[in-house]
Amino acid sequence: MRKVIEVLEHRENNYILPFFWQHGEEEAVLRKHMQVIYESGIYAVCVESRPHPDYVGPKWWHDLDIIMDEARMRGMKVWVLDDAHFPTGSAVGKIQSDYPQYQKQFLKLHQQDFVGPQSQAGVLVKWAMLPSDQIIGIVAARKVGSDEIDADSLINLTEFLHEGIVHWDIPEGRWRVFTIVQTTKGGEQATEGYLNPLVPEATRILIDTVYEAHYERYQQDFGNTFAGFFSDEPRFGNVKGPLASIGRFDMMLPWRDDLTTHLQENYPDGDVIRHLPLLWANAGTEGHRTRYYYMDLISRLYGEHFTQQLGDWCREHGVEYIGHVIEDNNAHARLGYGAGHFYRSLWGQDMSGIDVVLHQIMPGMDDGYFKALTATGWDGEFFHYALAKMGASLGHLDPKKRGRTMCEVYGAYGFGEGLKLMKWLTDHMLVRGVNQFVPHAFSPKEYPDPDCPPHLYANGHDPQYRYLPVLTHYINRVSHLLSDGLHIAPAAILYHAEAEWSGDYMLFQKPARELMQHQIDFDVISVDMLLSAKVCGQTFAMNGEQFSTLIIPYAEALPSSLLAKLCAMAAAGIQLYILNSLPERSSEGGSIVEAHHYLSSSNNVHVIDLASLASALIDAGLNEISVSEFQPYLRYYHYQHLDGEVYMFFNEDPAKTISTTINLPIGEVGRDWLAYNALSNSLHPLAMELNNGMYSFELELSKYESIIILQSDEAMGQHIQETYLEKVYDHRISINGEWNVSLANAAQYPQFVEHGVYKELKSLALPGDVPRFSGTVRYEIEFSLDYVPSQAQLLIDEPYEVVQVWLNQQDLGTRICPPYTFDIDGSLQKGQNRLVIEVTNTLVKEQQDYLSQYLIQEPTGIVGSVFIQY
Repeated sequence: MRKVIEVLEHRENNYILPFFWQHGEEEAVLRKHMQVIYESGIYAVCVESRPHPDYVGPKWWHDLDIIMDEARMRGMKVWVLDDAHFPTGSAVGKIQSDYPQYQKQFLKLHQQDFVGPQSQAGVLVKWAMLPSDQIIGIVAARKVGSDEIDADSLINLTEFLHEGIVHWDIPEGRWRVFTIVQTTKGGEQATEGYLNPLVPEATRILIDTVYEAHYERYQQDFGNTFAGFFSDEPRFGNVKGPLASIGRFDMMLPWRDDLTTHLQENYPDGDVIRHLPLLWANAGTEGHRTRYYYMDLISRLYGEHFTQQLGDWCREHGVEYIGHVIEDNNAHARLGYGAGHFYRSLWGQDMSGIDVVLHQIMPGMDDGYFKALTATGWDGEFFHYALAKMGASLGHLDPKKRGRTMCEVYGAYGFGEGLKLMKWLTDHMLVRGVNQFVPHAFSPKEYPDPDCPPHLYANGHDPQYRYLPVLTHYINRVSHLLSDGLHIAPAAILYHAEAEWSGDYMLFQKPARELMQHQIDFDVISVDMLLSAKVCGQTFAMNGEQFSTLIIPYAEALPSSLLAKLCAMAAAGIQLYILNSLPERSSEGGSIVEAHHYLSSSNNVHVIDLASLASALIDAGLNEISVSEFQPYLRYYHYQHLDGEVYMFFNEDPAKTISTTINLPIGEVGRDWLAYNALSNSLHPLAMELNNGMYSFELELSKYESIIILQSDEAMGQHIQETYLEKVYDHRISINGEWNVSLANAAQYPQFVEHGVYKELKSLALPGDVPRFSGTVRYEIEFSLDYVPSQAQLLIDEPYEVVQVWLNQQDLGTRICPPYTFDIDGSLQKGQNRLVIEVTNTLVKEQQDYLSQYLIQEPTGIVGSVFIQY
């Protein structure tokens, strides 16, 4: 396989573009850090402007000139964040200072309750608005409950407004008066005065201020050294937080002047104002219908006038446009932190993009909410089972993204995050299809910089920096293998945004979790995508990917166009699994009698409960691979190249080893099966058995461990090393005695200071030892052997956390995560042997920073035993 040969020969591409924070440092500091980044195995940077004092000013150009010069000399790529600070949208403050007409607009609702009858009544509504606000409508409706109205009773009273008073004969009964106000005040404080993403002229200000300015200075570099722009967390910002689900959260709503005109086609009477209170008020089906129309419109306008406009400008100028929105805790389909619809919000970008910061994904925390640096906590189920699959699916299915999905990763976990956790987070992303990485971050500020650690290198104070290339080369190798081909998955899950806008619904991560825990891979597909998908026999396809089944999370209502598509898919023989019950109506409020009848009577439509989903798919043969027993933490990913198949397997369990039998599709007979270890960059033959039309093999993965299985049509004998998974170690010798222990921090290394002699291996971070030590612990011991086995392995039990080993002066290599095993064939000798083990922890012991409180404070050094097994 061409891709495998390229990684074995160290010819993989670069897939890493870390944030490089700018504060206005001296030239020598910037040049040094570009060298440090390059020498760590990273060949691009994403220059982050947030802390810089003079974005697109003279000092900015001075600093960026230096970075560009270093990048040109080293053959590196440079990306630039597209605003003075995150979130993108202030246009370096120009919107607020020079173009206030283009700042965000909102609708807010003022409500008053009255009891009639009362003739010639006056309702005082002037207090609904600020002096800069504008009343665009006043509507009354009859109340039918404590907080519900009768939609049929809506009355437009706008014409009766005079000098702040509505003159109206109130009918008998209880009535609510809604005053609808257009305003620029009262939205999310962090994005106050930001551009209105619904207005193309507002986005153009950002282009003129930032994009054109960089093009003017670096035009010759565009498409070469200058790779493109990065938008960081743009959003509607009508309210703070991820809970801004339309109709479920009391909030102002994003707006622009002519939205009533755009919405008018949905109302035969043409009176949009009369229906606007239904964006907030409880009014049954008519309320859901209005909310669906509104969310559908503004999410499309956001995609068209913000993301697509920026992306088109970049493509016209030979560079690319990337970035991410906020997806946190299901914000991706909502307002507030969200942009209304994940797929529409990023469709104009050249890569898909997601973000993981602040402990949002932690090993084992995949069930329910867990507490971290948020008041509400993090939704572990969303972050573990939805986020990366949603992002990677967009990367797979949008042709312009060319299979690329980017993740901003590692950020703001605290100095307690080391290479071990970074490797786990990396594998979490890779095995779900993410193949571009933005590590967070390199900071040239004087150490210790308290801003969102950890910081890679940390101005020379990071004791693990010298081992960073182990991780970066690993990322580039695996990303190279999982790029430029085709993702293979049997199933697709419908994205739930339209269902959430239309009534009661199920989050798509619910079925995603069931499938992932049963090794049934999938993509998450939006309604827009599904409507354009081609039905090919008993499958449907998009951008080359083919799916044989579609899972529809429970939805009270779905768009009528989608319901028609589902009927057509069922008629073609595609298997549809609808969870809990069929929809009751269309999102537009219309009857679905015919669609309901067809779907309920089709043999290809299965209405089942969530708990039965995985077993139903397996019984129907709709899974691609199988395992010998339930393995909820085993993840897999199937990727296809023209000259071979790639399967990645990862043990996501933070505590247990996985041992199981894997059954794979037969593939092409005659191709060899191989196992590739991307950490060691080594290729091994893999013993396969052919049974009942499936290949099977035994898989054992330690916690934190991953492996890649290949089937290639190209002979690669010269690259193959010893057989994988065939060494069996039945005997174990414990290495005991007096361990000479010495210490060195990052500045001292490799000069060590003697610390003492230990007969028992235990944490050096315990009280009475060196609890504040960050750096490298060196263990030295001599031991004697009367017999030297032909095959042997050194096993270190529970070191924390990066380990490098020398046996009889031979470097056995480095491990940044479990398993901490080292082949010692040829290194052992009869009689005396000298073993040196260096264990490097993180900076958390020295810094004890605020963010690290949400990470377990691990031991320092080795707390287990050291064995020779043979």
